[in-house]
Amino acid sequence: MTASDPGAFSALLDGVVNFLINGVTGASWWQVVLIALVLTHITIASVTIYLHRHSAHRALDLHPIAAHFFRFWLWMTTGMVTKEWTAIHRKHHAKCEQEGDPHSPHIFGIKKVFWEGAELYRAEAKNADTMARYGHNTPNDWIERNVYSRYSALGVSLMLILNVVLFGALGLMVWAIQMIWIPLTAAGIINGIGHWWGYRNFEAVDGSTNVSPWGIIIGGEELHNNHHTYPTSAKLSVKPYEFDIGWMYISILQSLGLATVKKVPPKMAFGDVKPVADEKTLEAIIANRYEVMAGYARELRVACKSELAALKARQADASVLKAAKRWLHRDDDKVPPAVKPQLAQARAEHPVLDKMVTMREELRALWSSTNATREQLAADLQAWCHRAEESGIAALRDFSIRLRSAHA
Repeated sequence: MTASDPGAFSALLDGVVNFLINGVTGASWWQVVLIALVLTHITIASVTIYLHRHSAHRALDLHPIAAHFFRFWLWMTTGMVTKEWTAIHRKHHAKCEQEGDPHSPHIFGIKKVFWEGAELYRAEAKNADTMARYGHNTPNDWIERNVYSRYSALGVSLMLILNVVLFGALGLMVWAIQMIWIPLTAAGIINGIGHWWGYRNFEAVDGSTNVSPWGIIIGGEELHNNHHTYPTSAKLSVKPYEFDIGWMYISILQSLGLATVKKVPPKMAFGDVKPVADEKTLEAIIANRYEVMAGYARELRVACKSELAALKARQADASVLKAAKRWLHRDDDKVPPAVKPQLAQARAEHPVLDKMVTMREELRALWSSTNATREQLAADLQAWCHRAEESGIAALRDFSIRLRSAHA
């Protein structure tokens, strides 16, 4: 082709323009958007199934084929190194919301974690002590040492080229979405909002929350309070109305022989009501203590609703109880200092609620005690049940009778 051959030059230019518009697939804009969402969802599934539940918590074993697919996909779409992600997440659980937590909004602030969570991750990945202490039992084969870890940026570069080849200029948008998806969802929403805002099924020792009961967009990681309550469980949903799409994928992999589930959330079993609670009852209660306390919280809410109805019937001021009701079932160290005076006033004005809160703390002492013997704890449980059933409070009586039917 020469400068005197305008037809050839024009054809070349048309070909370049056509390629930039259509790529090799010729996909329309809405098809490209749909494909981008599918690709990012595969990345989310890879993070929650492989990095989180398999590598960090060993809640399931993956067949080598499945594990290597996830490793390769994450290398191509995120550049994350398995050892780094695993070590940082394990340290998060070990130091949760304390000094040393790599990405706690209670330490760094919600804005910092939400908008700069990826930077916090990269900074912690340079901490050799974190890698040595928490990065054990992660891949160390030839391809990990010589490709995935050594050239962690190569995969995302190849993905950029592939996206442009497939979709033309729109491939840049696809790649950009892939690059921001994990920093926004995992680093921002889960590490940030998942410890800041949402609902709680269980009184876990930290401030973790469930962002949504339907774990679809972030692969089930939305159920973060459930996860922090049962960190070694492969299944993150616990309530009938909750849905964990990551668990659905794990179930499919297991049916295909590509995964083996090692642990799921415990479920309390009930049988005949025993005359008195014994050591077996104690064992069942301690093993299912989060479920026990969640059940107790429901009874407290029912009692509180009854007290509010009585105030309304008398046309009395209910503002103090309304302000305190969301904290009645919480551990004392989780109650904001500004709320404690209202909580104390509500308890003073409502003896039924005060009794239930007091007995809640006594029940919690059964697994908080470090010095009492098994026999002593069983005797304490028997005494607790007796007081509950003689309290004159129907909710306490019914709860205690149900406890006496629990077994391991």
